[in-house]
Amino acid sequence: METYLLDWANLLLRWLHVIVAIAWIGSSFYFVFLDNSLTPPLDPALRRDGVSGELWAVHGGGFYHPVKFNLAPPRLPEHLHWFYWESYATWLSGFALFLVSYLWSPSVYLIDPRVMDWSPPAAIATALGLLVAFWLLYDAICRTLGQTRHGDAKVGLAVLGLVCLASYAATHWFAGRAAFLLVGAMLATAMSANVFFWIIPGQRKVVAALKAGLPVDPVHGQRGKQRSVHNTYFTLPVLFAMLSNHYSFAYAHPQNGLVLIAMMCAGAAIRQFFVLRHGHKLGRHAHPWPYAVVGVALLLGLVVWLRPAPSAPPPVPVAAGAAEVRAVLAQRCVMCHGAASASKGVRLDTDAGLRQHAQAVHQQAVVTRQMPMNNATGMTEAERALLAQWFRQGAPLE
Repeated sequence: METYLLDWANLLLRWLHVIVAIAWIGSSFYFVFLDNSLTPPLDPALRRDGVSGELWAVHGGGFYHPVKFNLAPPRLPEHLHWFYWESYATWLSGFALFLVSYLWSPSVYLIDPRVMDWSPPAAIATALGLLVAFWLLYDAICRTLGQTRHGDAKVGLAVLGLVCLASYAATHWFAGRAAFLLVGAMLATAMSANVFFWIIPGQRKVVAALKAGLPVDPVHGQRGKQRSVHNTYFTLPVLFAMLSNHYSFAYAHPQNGLVLIAMMCAGAAIRQFFVLRHGHKLGRHAHPWPYAVVGVALLLGLVVWLRPAPSAPPPVPVAAGAAEVRAVLAQRCVMCHGAASASKGVRLDTDAGLRQHAQAVHQQAVVTRQMPMNNATGMTEAERALLAQWFRQGAPLE
C-alpha cells in the first residue's frame, strides 16, 4: 500500500510541478521577449506619461498594446498583478517531488555505493545542505561582484565556476541520476530564491515609495533586473537536469560531471541566442548566431562522445530458458518487484506479471540499463545478456 500511495503522490506532484513550471517559465520568457522587443512610443501622450517602450502584438484574434514605464505610471492602478505564485508553487511542488522520489528511499535513489558509500541520513543532510550552500554562494557572488566594473561578466564567470564545482561534487557523492537532478534543484532553488528575496521585495519597496510620494531608489529595479536575467539563463539547464533521469547514457557515463556541465553550457548558449535575436530584429546588435552554433556544437560533440563503443557481446547460453531468467530476476529484481513491495505496480515473481512486463524488463535492464536502480543488486553483464537472449526468443515462460 505504501508503494501504491507513493506512486500516486509522485504522479500528482509531477503533474502539478509541470503545470506551474510552465506558468513560471512561460511568463519569464514572455517578459524577456517583451523587454527586448520594446520600441520608443510614437504617441506623444505616452511619452508625456513616462512610457519608455511599447509593443503592438496580435494573438488569438485580438490586438494587444503592452507598454513599459520608465519608472512608474502617473497613477498606480487599483489592481496590480504580481508574478510570484508561479515561482513559489514550482519550487514547493518540485521539493515535495524530490522528497517523495529521492529522499523517501535514499538507499535506492540517492546513494550509489560505488560512488559514495554513506548512511542515508548523511546523504539526505548533504543533499539538502547543497541546496542551501549553492544559494548562499550564488547570492554572495551577485552582491559582491555584481556592483563592480564589468560586474555582469564577473558574476557570469563566477557562477559558471560555482555550477562546475556543484556538478563535480554532486556526481562524486551521489548516484548519477540523483546528482543530475540535484544540480538542477540547486539552480531552481536559486531562481526561486531570487524572486523571494530580491525581485518581489524590491518591487514592494518601489510600490510603497510611490504610494507614499517618496523618491524611488533605482537600485531595486537594477537588482531585480539582474536576478531576472540570471533566471532566464538558468532555465534550459534546469529543464535538462529535470529530464535527464530518463537517459542513463548521460547520467551513468564515467565522466557524467563533464556531461552535465557541457549540457548546461549548451542550454545557456542556446537561450542567449533566443534572448538576443529579438534585439537583433530591431537593429540593436549583430545577429547572435554564434551562440546557437556553440550550443549546437556542444550537443553534437556530446552525441559523438557518448556513443556506445563497439564491443564483443559477453558469452550467453544457446537458449535462455524461463528457469534461468527466473533465477536472475529472483536474485536481482524481485526484492523490489515481488509480493512484498511491487514497486510501480510491477511484479516479476509470477508468470502473469512476467508475461505482462517482459518488454519493460528488456527495455529497463538491457536497453537503457536503468534497472536495477544504480545496479544496487549487482546485475552482471552476462545476466543482462541472458535477459536479452530470452526476450529475443519470444520471452518463453516454460
